[in-house]
Amino acid sequence: MQVITSKENNLIKHICKLREKKYRDEYCEFIIEGVKLLKEALNEKVTIKNIIISEEAIKQKTIEKELLKKIDYIQVPESIFKLISNVENPQGILAVIKKNSNSDIIDEKSDFILALDDIQDPGNLGTIIRTADSINLKQIIVSKGTADAYNPKVIRSTMGAIYRVKIIETENLLETLKNLQKKKYKIVVTSLDAKKTIFNTNLNKSVIVIGNESNGVSKKIIDIADEKTIIPMEGKTESLNASVATGIILYEYIRQKNNK
Repeated sequence: MQVITSKENNLIKHICKLREKKYRDEYCEFIIEGVKLLKEALNEKVTIKNIIISEEAIKQKTIEKELLKKIDYIQVPESIFKLISNVENPQGILAVIKKNSNSDIIDEKSDFILALDDIQDPGNLGTIIRTADSINLKQIIVSKGTADAYNPKVIRSTMGAIYRVKIIETENLLETLKNLQKKKYKIVVTSLDAKKTIFNTNLNKSVIVIGNESNGVSKKIIDIADEKTIIPMEGKTESLNASVATGIILYEYIRQKNNK
């Protein structure tokens, strides 16, 4: 166990910097908080750079002894932990995690790919990642304008799924989709103007594109799409929350796959 007592310590400064996306991208690192997320990280054998625990959490026995025996951690005063924490009522434990080193490589052997076109809400993004994990989807392509998947709010809402789903951020989603078309993938977009429902759309060897919460899929992507699809709704509601819509589509893919 190491002890840090100064907020001027280089590691403390580094962790504070990781609150910003540009630094998370530069160092290929992100922060997790809480016992559950740390246990998930240990189980998934991700690369943990540092584990920080507050002195108060140890005194109050917030973290069980068995976990403390398994990890090499740095102890800090409560005042410093609050400085580096992103949580209003922290458990007193956080870790710096190394991102996947091949996070920009698309697995083109998959028969189904999910792509997100400028999803903005961190809660939506986290829920989408968690739902993707529930069907064992291993990758999601996201546009540059999509919320950062390694934002602390997103991390918390994934409930550990972030360790198992590779997030591939592309500079130009349109060009990435065109390249996948060349590899014989069918581009399917969600659109309120579609005549065909998701339940009548063949999702095999396809890339399904989920659009922005307010504006939907961008026009340039709609223009190159092979198919438009819609989730039928019986009531007066005209559209669904992005994460709810994604969940319906992902499980329709599973239904089709299991019925083959």
